[in-house]
Amino acid sequence: MFEDLLREGDLSKTLAELQGRVRKDPSNAHLRTFLFQLLSVEGSWDRALTQLKVVGELDAGALPMVQTYREALQCEALRAAVFAGERSPLLFGEPERWMALLLEALRLSANGAVAQSQEVRAEAFELAPTSTGAIEGAGFDTQSFAWLADADVRLGPMIEAIVNGRYYWLPLNRLQRIEIEAPQDLRDVVWLPAQLTLTTGGETVALLPTRYPGSERAEETALRLARRTDWVDEGEEMFTGLGQRMFAADTGEYPIMDVRRIVIDAPGA
Repeated sequence: MFEDLLREGDLSKTLAELQGRVRKDPSNAHLRTFLFQLLSVEGSWDRALTQLKVVGELDAGALPMVQTYREALQCEALRAAVFAGERSPLLFGEPERWMALLLEALRLSANGAVAQSQEVRAEAFELAPTSTGAIEGAGFDTQSFAWLADADVRLGPMIEAIVNGRYYWLPLNRLQRIEIEAPQDLRDVVWLPAQLTLTTGGETVALLPTRYPGSERAEETALRLARRTDWVDEGEEMFTGLGQRMFAADTGEYPIMDVRRIVIDAPGA
């Protein structure tokens, strides 16, 4: 029943139905896992964490999943503070001037100084290295790109990632490869599992936030479920995303849930 309601996009009725099922069968780890996922979609991070803890108590086999997503839930508070201009994310590798400028631009725009933020952001983009490579995924052939960025100007040549339980911004030019798993569960509309290969040759597993920050509070269900992307005009030709994350390249735009692999050329290749 609640699965049908979810397919129809009625999150309120889905939540009510699911909570009723959990009350009738409180030791059902499957139902509580689904409830954790639904609460995550809604941005009810603390309530989702409570359900996740219960899942771990009910099903020892779920403990690896519980630990992974406990950390993801805890990272959401820092992520919100970063986009509110109140905190800085961890940066992967040595910081460079363009990264500091990008974070300063985010702080300025979050505090209403949009015109000034766009000036600082333009300088950051001018200094940031261009990443060439190829992208492939569901529904489109492998395509070579001359440049790639997050379509949201707040991020541009960075990606957000949760690595080892910590929230990072990773410069694309410090990555060799991004392998993104195909969506399977409801939680994948919030975080997508990925494998990252660094330019150093090191590899790490990560969770990539599927949606832009604030999407959990969007009025339209399609945005909360990452079924669509909308662009909010902040003025001064600054547009910020809601809903599913998009990669932008000279070859087009790519929804993150469709992307399976990004290969980035070595500098000077």
